[in-house]
Amino acid sequence: MDQQTPTPTLEEQAAAFTGRVLGDTAAAAAVVMAALGDRLGLFKRLASDGPATSVALAGRTSLDERYVREWLHGMHAAGYLAYEPTTKTFAIPNAHVPTLATEPGPAFFGGVHQELLGAVQRYDDILASFRSGGGVHHDHLHPDVGLGTARFTAAWHEHLLVPAWLPLVPVTRALLKDGADVADVGCGAGLACINLARHFPASRFVGYDISPASVDAARLNAKEARVEDRVSFEVLDASEGLPQMFDVITTFDVVHDAVAPRALLGSIREALREGGRYLCLDINCSAETTENVGPISTLLYGFSLLYCMTTSLAEGGAGLGTLGLPEPVLRELAAEAGFSAVRRVEMDNPFNSLYEVTR
Repeated sequence: MDQQTPTPTLEEQAAAFTGRVLGDTAAAAAVVMAALGDRLGLFKRLASDGPATSVALAGRTSLDERYVREWLHGMHAAGYLAYEPTTKTFAIPNAHVPTLATEPGPAFFGGVHQELLGAVQRYDDILASFRSGGGVHHDHLHPDVGLGTARFTAAWHEHLLVPAWLPLVPVTRALLKDGADVADVGCGAGLACINLARHFPASRFVGYDISPASVDAARLNAKEARVEDRVSFEVLDASEGLPQMFDVITTFDVVHDAVAPRALLGSIREALREGGRYLCLDINCSAETTENVGPISTLLYGFSLLYCMTTSLAEGGAGLGTLGLPEPVLRELAAEAGFSAVRRVEMDNPFNSLYEVTR
């Protein structure tokens, strides 16, 4: 007869949890050090130029050796870098290169770290919002939030949007191929419009965003990509209406951030031509709290408090939050806006869900 494993005592459970919190806290320190390494180009130089001592890496990057030395030891302690005692050199293991140094790449985390640490810059304001309500206005976020977001999502637009996602929505893809008027609402740095313009030269694209800085960046990116003849960008609050009709409208992780998601979907529906399609990419989450657990959900709830939810509440908005648009909520909002059908596209993506919505 099998013996049952004894239930841990309260003291044992407490000790185990203390160990867990120690690990989480150490991981937070590792993220800070990793973000420094990303922003200073240290990971990329190790990946491109090979192992180095602190003196050699400081020379390669024109950085202070003492800081580089401490960073190298910290990243080795965290398991990010390897160390060879005989030569006193540090190296980035080949298996770590995609996550730490390959940009843009499907596993690259540099943008995520930049976005997270940028959002943490408003920690005191978030603390005050817990007591008084409201939030941090989008315009008051640290610039690294927008820059990190653009770097993080670049991998989607480069590696997933055209080769992986569009084949799953053949009607939308056909519209783009035949030549469509396309709007990307909440366009950010314009990467979606620019990438689509490269692959669908018969279509015309316009991106809308409430942030003048994002629109300026998008215009510069379009010029550098030499697609400005078919891609334009405007500062606009799309929840107040779109200025023309479109065959395809897209939002990429936008609706859950919106101040007025109902009004936003209503504007999109009114601006969509008969037979047109609305592609909505948003967070892969559940309406059940018990299913929104684990590392990804924890990270996303953190982003919600520091970015997605607070920027909506700052303007008296709905404050859906990063995990606030599960499929039932989107279906409800889409029905209220007058859309006739919502199809969840079957795909395997831990971060996002894709919906094709019909006018």
